[in-house]
Amino acid sequence: MSSNGAYARYTANQGGGNDPYGGGYGGGYGGGYGSGPAPGYGGNSYSAPTYRGAAATAPSSGGYSQPSAMMDMNDSSSEDKSKRGKRSIALQALNKNVLIWAGFFTVSLFVYFLMSGGDFSFLMTYGAMSRMFGFGILNVKTFKSQRATGVSVKTLQLYCIVFFFRLTSIIRHEGYLPYDKSGDWLYHFIEIMALIFTASALYGCTGPFKSTYQADCDKFGEFNVPQGFGAVYLAVPILFVAICLHPNLNADFLSDVAWTYAMYLESVAVIPQLYMFQKQSNGVVELLTAHFVAALGFGRVMEFTFWIYSYHELATSSGSTLPGYLAIISQFAQLVLMVDFFWYYITAVKNATPLVLPSHAGGNMV
Repeated sequence: MSSNGAYARYTANQGGGNDPYGGGYGGGYGGGYGSGPAPGYGGNSYSAPTYRGAAATAPSSGGYSQPSAMMDMNDSSSEDKSKRGKRSIALQALNKNVLIWAGFFTVSLFVYFLMSGGDFSFLMTYGAMSRMFGFGILNVKTFKSQRATGVSVKTLQLYCIVFFFRLTSIIRHEGYLPYDKSGDWLYHFIEIMALIFTASALYGCTGPFKSTYQADCDKFGEFNVPQGFGAVYLAVPILFVAICLHPNLNADFLSDVAWTYAMYLESVAVIPQLYMFQKQSNGVVELLTAHFVAALGFGRVMEFTFWIYSYHELATSSGSTLPGYLAIISQFAQLVLMVDFFWYYITAVKNATPLVLPSHAGGNMV
């Protein structure tokens, strides 16, 4: 195709006098492809505008050259879609978090109005419900994902002991039961289900999903004991404390010691789990595992609130309230240990982001 023909896009300025368009409209469309002027349209062919400049060429960008601009627009559109996708995923995760806790609080209110009669002792039942809820979440996480990652077997072992000893006390005697109607049978049922859920999660971590259990991170207390028996450093000393310092509400040595041991031991049972969180290399905690630990903490807050006003009832046979003070101190210590966790948990749930705890090198949680 000739650069000077009728359909030439860009030409250098090759005459045309002072006419900036090099020949103007002389005869319209004549002269195309080497032929004479088209009949009725006159002489010279139409010359495209001439661009004067250093290279005398058409501009490389702008009105006639669009590909790079289109690519930029496509990239920008892809980024926007990616951001919208991430926001959508985050919103879905946030909705799931809200639904999980909304369901728990809805059931709690139902049980409160139906079973408690507004009695303050319902806080004990509420705390037990929260623990059961937490271990229920843990079972969903373990068996649905078929993974035991991020779960401390030592914490599960300790909670199995806690629920077992508490049940041996409250099934035989009524001294440590809530005063309202929930103490008739509901509290027992909740504790039994909590034991079943805990044992089920423990089975999943040590049985079918053992290959995903992070034993290298669950190292709490493994000093001069066989592997996996580090929990004895918590279970054994606290048993001696419970034997020496226990209330006398049941007027039965074994029953009183069993209940006291369960309460003291529960205050430290979550420590191996918090320790494991910090030993994980990336510090990321799966959200369902975080819900599980948060539910345990929330349950402890409920019971701590109750015993602040009722600690004086935990008196020894001689009338000393030292077991009551020890109960408050032990529960408060657990909450202090979990302060950092609660902060990062609330932040993660609010932003629908993964829960990331500080590493053991820089953290101070345990």
